[in-house]
Amino acid sequence: MTAVPHNRRRAAATGAGLVATALVLAACGGGSGDDSSDGGDGGGGGSLLIGTTDKITTIDPAGSYDNGSFAVMNQVYPFLMNTPYGSPDVEPDIAESAEYTSPTEYTVTLKPGLTFANGNELTSSDVKFTFDRQLAIFESGADEGNGPGSLLYNLDSVAAPDDTTVVFTLKEADDQVFPQILSSPAGPIVDEDVFAADALTPDDEIVDGQAFAGPYTITGYSQNDLVSYEANPEYQGLLGEAKTSQVDVTYYAEASNLKLAVQQGDVDVAFRSLSATDIEDLRGDENVKVVDGPGGEIRYITFNFNTQPYGATTPEADEAKALAVRQAVADLIDREEIADQVYKGTYTPLYSFVPEGLTGATEPLKGLYGDGEGGADADKAAERLEAAGVETPVQLSLQYSNDHYGPSSGEEYALIKDQLESTGLFAVDLQTTEWVQYAKDRTADVYPAYQLGWFPDYSDADNYLTPFFLTENFLGNHYDNQEVNDLILQQAVTADTAERTALIEQIQDAVAADLSTVPYLQGAQVAVVGADVTGAEDTLDASFKFRYGALAIG
Repeated sequence: MTAVPHNRRRAAATGAGLVATALVLAACGGGSGDDSSDGGDGGGGGSLLIGTTDKITTIDPAGSYDNGSFAVMNQVYPFLMNTPYGSPDVEPDIAESAEYTSPTEYTVTLKPGLTFANGNELTSSDVKFTFDRQLAIFESGADEGNGPGSLLYNLDSVAAPDDTTVVFTLKEADDQVFPQILSSPAGPIVDEDVFAADALTPDDEIVDGQAFAGPYTITGYSQNDLVSYEANPEYQGLLGEAKTSQVDVTYYAEASNLKLAVQQGDVDVAFRSLSATDIEDLRGDENVKVVDGPGGEIRYITFNFNTQPYGATTPEADEAKALAVRQAVADLIDREEIADQVYKGTYTPLYSFVPEGLTGATEPLKGLYGDGEGGADADKAAERLEAAGVETPVQLSLQYSNDHYGPSSGEEYALIKDQLESTGLFAVDLQTTEWVQYAKDRTADVYPAYQLGWFPDYSDADNYLTPFFLTENFLGNHYDNQEVNDLILQQAVTADTAERTALIEQIQDAVAADLSTVPYLQGAQVAVVGADVTGAEDTLDASFKFRYGALAIG
């Protein structure tokens, strides 16, 4: 590990799974309880150590669309629009104002005097460059299917008439979600002098170039091992000055090691992902606090329409049989059993594509599949398969990630395998792959059916529809329903709330019939912090962004 934390001890375990590195103590004291400022003009002083099992794919905003990577981006990049602590609603961040100046033109005025940490001016030219490259990299496939460019489906062009003015021209008028998209993974503003215009920029080049203008800068970077942050004194955004000047994030291979680290005080904060059993156990530990936040996370199985059983590119391709296979899976999944046995109630059953609590959420899967009341129904599954002429047991290859969605994924998918196989209708080949490789394989048609989770970009039903079910979607699973595509585009530009809600409900019914994904769990945000750590309640909010600047000791 090349990066050394500033004036604090190092974690007892690294992302590579090593048991110990070293404990580094400076004269000012260690991490927890150190309220002194260790230098630098930004931040409120002190230092924190955060532990996680999440993984970084890349810190280039055009190349990743996962929570582990976005966790870094939220600390170091500025956004035109962002969410203040405690709110899901977007407001100008490094922008002075943002408004529709015509039905298809969204005009943003930047604050004057913005700079990146490397001293480069941050102007409208950088903003135009940011969104032009997002689209160019997405459309060329240079993001390897892992970028967030699909969110910019309604963006036609970007103009920079002067240094502080940016005009976004949209394809369709009255876009209800575009301001929120500017706060999403498609929205981090990058330095045009550091980033390549048509290709992903390596992480080391980004760090060396100090292309940061968010609340923090990165001072040391070892991917999925240790990332060191220092408060950025030049940040002029919505979130204000960070409460802690130095933050180190250490990456753990095993959640059990992360649990031990937060119990023993070797890390101040543990966030994503501890097992449900560990969380339950830690609730009784007086040395830590378990902090719960609003839930927007969902878990679902994705089907590749080309390579699933009877998929379009298989020797036995048959659209009706492929649909029957997907429907039978939906009939056999017992969500209550997974929620109770594996997650001890930290997740709840999900019967829709839009989670409970958001406007427009319905439960079409409950009525269409299983016993009609939320339970499994083997007889219905058998009838579907027989009616479609599908021979049983169906040979189904099912993949999950063993390191990205928490340590309970193995138990979760072992139970799903058992639910499918116990009927004799399926024979499941269950396999697992580490996330960095998994993220590449899933968009390369390697997995016929596979686990994914979703942590929302913004608090709107659109964010559970657009990335998954547009023809050009983030999943890259070859799902294509023109009616669904058109309805999604229509709801995004429907200003009347009742009309938009009705469209969102109609979309859910349509995708429930197609079943390109099978959602089954909805979960909450959970962080475990030392007894003297404050601010976790502020950052575990409905923005679904975990911002380190709200955290402090004491």
